[in-house]
Amino acid sequence: MPMKAERLTTLSDLEKAAGSDPLEDAIREVLRQVGEAPGREGLIKTPRRAAQSLKFLTSGYTQDVDELLNGAFYEVAYEEMVIVKDIEVFSLCEHHLLPFFGRCHIGYIPSKKVIGLSKIPRLVEVFARRLQLQERLTNQIAETIMEKINPRGVGVVIEARHLCMIMRGVEKQNSVAVTSGMLGVFRDEQKTREEFLSLVRSRT
Repeated sequence: MPMKAERLTTLSDLEKAAGSDPLEDAIREVLRQVGEAPGREGLIKTPRRAAQSLKFLTSGYTQDVDELLNGAFYEVAYEEMVIVKDIEVFSLCEHHLLPFFGRCHIGYIPSKKVIGLSKIPRLVEVFARRLQLQERLTNQIAETIMEKINPRGVGVVIEARHLCMIMRGVEKQNSVAVTSGMLGVFRDEQKTREEFLSLVRSRT
């Protein structure tokens, strides 16, 4: 059954009232290219909603890491491993613009400074809210912590499910991608690395 004619007058009036937004215009054109009518009732406001959503999901490009951390580094006499695990991660795959999501586990051994615990999940979000590769995301988190507080070592593990594998392509619903980034003693000392991975695997 052929699709009903697009309500051009209504759509045109809406576009003029809203003003021109290049991202909204691009999404409107995508809707046309997949065979939809952007002027039909259910889709009239979709370009605006989708543009707002995409801007939020890629807001990491406009965030400054130093401003985010805001000097939340503290000198303490503590030399044992610090771990923050099960940090929820949501990002967009740069290859298909489809979400991947999962959990991030971060550990480090301080030398002179620690980073405020509440800042660690926010640091993850800064890099996750960009078009990403899971491998790059893992390294960016580890390298930033290493740069900012110069610990003896940093370990980052991300476990994620990718909708580009679940919804398309190989369509494997239960597949999980695991990436790790190890710096300093986490890379050089097997015992340290194994302790970190053991604590990450522990669910108690």
